Amino acid sequence: MARRGKGGGGGAGVGDAAWRRGSARPRLLLVSAVAWALLLLAFHLWSCASPSAYFLSALCRKDGEVVRALDPMGTPSKPLHRCSIPVADDPDAVVIPKRTPNAIVKNLSYITVDKRDKDSPPLFGGRQTWKQREESFKLNATMKVHCGFMKNSGADMDAVDVEYIQKCKFVVASGIFDGYDAPHQPSNISLRSQKLFCFLMVVDEVSFDFIEQNVTVKVDSAGGKWVGIWRLVTLHRPPFDEPRRNGKVPKILTHRLFPQAWYSIWIDGKMELMVDPLLILERYLWRGKYTFAVAVHKHHRSIYEEGDAIKRRKRYARPLVDLQMKIYYHEGMEPWDETKRMPSDIPEGAVLIREHTTITDLFSCLWFNEVNLFTPRDQLSFGYVAHRLGDALKFFMFPNCEYNSLFILHRHTREHSSKVEWAKTIDEILKKGLKESRGGLGLWTPYPADLSSVELPAVKRTSQAS
Repeated sequence: MARRGKGGGGGAGVGDAAWRRGSARPRLLLVSAVAWALLLLAFHLWSCASPSAYFLSALCRKDGEVVRALDPMGTPSKPLHRCSIPVADDPDAVVIPKRTPNAIVKNLSYITVDKRDKDSPPLFGGRQTWKQREESFKLNATMKVHCGFMKNSGADMDAVDVEYIQKCKFVVASGIFDGYDAPHQPSNISLRSQKLFCFLMVVDEVSFDFIEQNVTVKVDSAGGKWVGIWRLVTLHRPPFDEPRRNGKVPKILTHRLFPQAWYSIWIDGKMELMVDPLLILERYLWRGKYTFAVAVHKHHRSIYEEGDAIKRRKRYARPLVDLQMKIYYHEGMEPWDETKRMPSDIPEGAVLIREHTTITDLFSCLWFNEVNLFTPRDQLSFGYVAHRLGDALKFFMFPNCEYNSLFILHRHTREHSSKVEWAKTIDEILKKGLKESRGGLGLWTPYPADLSSVELPAVKRTSQAS
């Protein structure tokens, strides 16, 4: 066989010396791979055995899912946006504390009938006036506010489910609307948590039919419907035209849907929980004596940056997002900066961890009222409501990398799209009949101040995802 000269490529046909030098490379790479693997294994064993490495405890547990896989050459692959969660080691050893006393708002009740309901069908979120909205942010020992579930307005549960949830004091809740997702079974759930928690999957009729056609739904002797650990709770008569807005009912108003709950963990329907819920409550609420925990958004800190991203990604009508942002800016909501008390004005809202105190419930009501009045993009209104309540609610906004270690994210079964998301002008919405009839009506109700001179703050895009 003819050999190539010195200028030839490697591989077959090279000179004997060059071939011998080249043949050593796979052996060196193999040794390097083994060395990397042994080094990582030693570090892993040390972190699991050493008390001083408690903060790395999630590395030793499946629920953390943070150990990076090795690539074929034995080197760590590209890092995932995850980090270890310093959860307790044993759910059975967790001590459930006494409930947090109601200090500021001692009695909270809800408006269920509006005077104007006599002339028109009742709206689920009610017909809150601008004056009522403003009064709802003024904290008093006794308060009565709009909070969804207006009488005869929809979101009705079956009697068998109403009876079942009376016993649910610890809740893991999720929801699927318009058949976007299928239920994903949680993993690493201790026997104690299986007995302590109700796992409640809220669905509309469209989603229940989709689930029934694709997975096994078991019916118990009382008529309850189950998919694995999840109890399916069907909401009849959807309260809104927009499925995304319907999904905010169980997500934000968990305390109204399940009124006996002391604690709840909400996860979006596309997520598979990987961490025992009792360990989540201990880590994110009880350890720091918080009553509300949510993760910091991966990319954005300011509601104006988030609004800008929503418009460019066409997640809701641009002029309506602008109008909501103008109202907030007019009412004193400044862009986020490092001097603010919260690490971000934008949450990663797919996981909400709550103790249902009166102040937490009030926050949820006010948050929902903003979603009901304006756009269904709840991340825009979260920071505004937190801003209005000030220090009354003790938030824990935890790192986004921990949030990503709580669950596995699955794809939707299909992508949602509504025509209003693509509208560029108010006239287009009106002429094409894209205006929602039961939600977002605050955007069409004359605001009690002139917004024509309000200019939104300039947005500095801090991430490529923006």
